[in-house]
Amino acid sequence: MSKFGELVDVEIPVLLDFYTERNETSKIMNPILREVAAALGNTAKVIKIDAEKNPQLAEALRIKDLPTLIIYKAGEMKWRQSGNQDAQTLIELLKEYV
Repeated sequence: MSKFGELVDVEIPVLLDFYTERNETSKIMNPILREVAAALGNTAKVIKIDAEKNPQLAEALRIKDLPTLIIYKAGEMKWRQSGNQDAQTLIELLKEYV
């Protein structure tokens, strides 16, 4: 969990994508997240977290549906949504916290 704190306790916004390899809906997000990361460059981070490989973290954050997307800034959760999102929506959300 301390590594999680290091990931999200930064001054730029961090978009976390909780997914599993077996979840087809999660796979749809891959090119969208690449587009978001490319559009924002080093002004934000996009991090994928496999919920099956990190069950304690997924449970602590009450991840029930996949994908679950969460935006953190300076260690504070700013936004959370389950299900797919389009790239433009995610870019606009992250820009609010840059």
